[in-house]
Amino acid sequence: MMAAEEKTLVEILEEHNPIDLAKYINYVSAPQAGAIATFSGTTRDTFEGKVVLELRYEAYTPMAIRYLKSICSSARSSWNLHSIAVAHRLGPVPVGETSVFIAISSVHRIDALDACKYVIDELKATVPIWKKEVLANGEVWKENLEFLERKLELGKKDGDCCGKKVEAEVHDKKGCCGTKVKVNEEGIANNSTGHEGSGELE
Repeated sequence: MMAAEEKTLVEILEEHNPIDLAKYINYVSAPQAGAIATFSGTTRDTFEGKVVLELRYEAYTPMAIRYLKSICSSARSSWNLHSIAVAHRLGPVPVGETSVFIAISSVHRIDALDACKYVIDELKATVPIWKKEVLANGEVWKENLEFLERKLELGKKDGDCCGKKVEAEVHDKKGCCGTKVKVNEEGIANNSTGHEGSGELE
């Protein structure tokens, strides 16, 4: 029987390397695994009425891999998992293509499903991977809602964030992208959405 670390595959793919979903599903497949849960984040063609051409990702790869391995280890400590595979693309990701893929196998479906949600949520909140949205009329870097929420949580615990007071205003506005968060930092407003990012499905 393989050790836990041998049943975890984490890969950051360089530019122009599409994610081979079958590769990661095959990696986690096993006769004793009655469930395989997957998540595929793909670029969509519009966001809030704006035409999206592609997403572009950058990362500090060594740290991103360390963070992802730590997230996988935490998932194993919380759920009874067989295998985990996580892949994230860098560079341009055109509309319809996958930028992040997670596959997790377990004996029972509840473990794989819950762990899959945990891994993508933690990835978005903590891993140093940055996303630029390329629109028909310009480009913009995006922060994920999970990252902003984590920053706010840390700010509440410490009383401030990065030495500055952070004021958060959360609106329970439901839509395709979930809750809206507005962060005011010394009078500077930053609007973000509850979606994986504009242009990407969750």
